[in-house]
Amino acid sequence: AARAQSEAVNQQQQQSEAEGEQPRVEDVDDEEEDADKLLLYGSKQIIRLFVPVSICMLFVVSIISTVSYYSSTQQYLPYTPFHDQTDDPGKIAWQSILNALIILGLVIVMTIVLIVLYKLRCYKVIQGWLYVTSVLILFFFSLIFFGVLLSTLNLAFDYITMAVCVWNFGLVGQVAIHWKGPLLLQQMYLIFISALMALVFIKFLPEWTTWVLLVLISIWDLVAVLCPKGPLRMLVETAQERNESLFPSLIYSTTAAYMSVGTAEQPQQQQQQQQQQQQDGNVSSDLDESGSHQQQHQAAAQVLNGGGGDGGEAGVSGGHDGDGPDAAGAGSNGLRVRNKAFHDESHGVKLGLGDFVFYSILVGRASSAGDWNTTLSCYFAILIGLSLTLLLLAIGRRALPALPISITFGVIFYFLTSLIVSPFVDALTAQQFFI
Repeated sequence: AARAQSEAVNQQQQQSEAEGEQPRVEDVDDEEEDADKLLLYGSKQIIRLFVPVSICMLFVVSIISTVSYYSSTQQYLPYTPFHDQTDDPGKIAWQSILNALIILGLVIVMTIVLIVLYKLRCYKVIQGWLYVTSVLILFFFSLIFFGVLLSTLNLAFDYITMAVCVWNFGLVGQVAIHWKGPLLLQQMYLIFISALMALVFIKFLPEWTTWVLLVLISIWDLVAVLCPKGPLRMLVETAQERNESLFPSLIYSTTAAYMSVGTAEQPQQQQQQQQQQQQDGNVSSDLDESGSHQQQHQAAAQVLNGGGGDGGEAGVSGGHDGDGPDAAGAGSNGLRVRNKAFHDESHGVKLGLGDFVFYSILVGRASSAGDWNTTLSCYFAILIGLSLTLLLLAIGRRALPALPISITFGVIFYFLTSLIVSPFVDALTAQQFFI
């Protein structure tokens, strides 16, 4: 009997192992469904990113083409001390490299400072830093921009009305970016900030310094995101470990508008709630269970209502499955509620505002020469690079730098078009020869 029992157990184990080796139909269906969702969301996210990136670049190109204030300058940033007007290629090369290295060093230092503050949970210091920066852009730089634009269009405007308009414009932007507001309004302000910063860099950076800086910043982006100890990678991993979303004023998201709304409450509040629950402990277990279900529904409603965004989109999605947490804390007890009802809308891709800025710098600098062939080639090169980046993002399911591929394509297309294609097209036009 013992031998028969052992043989039966062995047969069951062999059957279970054989079943485990064969893929189940449910697993195959789930994989096919995930692949279909990947294609669906991938195409949607590409379109959702193409539109704001195109708007930002088009805005910069239109301003460069119409407002002469941003297309030429004799003043430069203090970070670019080497800007002698010379025709010597060697001198231009080393001056551009030194200027770009100085700016890149400043970017690295500020990034490290941001990482250290975030690691030490100095959230108020970071928020104050971001508030001051956005105030300068939305009030000071916006005042200069609107003043120059009105002067170019030859429109009369008194200072009092201008001050009131800029005050309201900047205040609404502060509220929409750092607090609450419609998702579309927040995205519009983020696009405007990116375009304005791109215009400032185009105006105050020497021409060849701009091209060297674009190459160096792309290399830095590659190192900062992909290296195991890269600062941007550490920032993303730390945010994921803490179940926190990154600062909305630094990132353009296709779905999320605000910081995560469901963080756990303070220990003192939790102790008070526990004491209150102990005082109300006369309630039966059935009522406790039903109350917990009701509390979960209320928490889910808070997430859906507090998450903001168009279409009731809630929470913050990491942009690639498996990276970010699927649950957001909410409710009076810090309950973590999985938002299944709006799971489709939570798939979003995040793109840093720095990517918008450098894309616009490249296209704006290309358009400053007045050659539309070069401008269009750089524009399509950036979109092709962004598409490849999103494709790699969908395949690798991890955070990827958005600058290297797009900037590399853009720089290559710029020099090929300006040095080869445009002269060839001009020669054909002069000879009235059409292909």
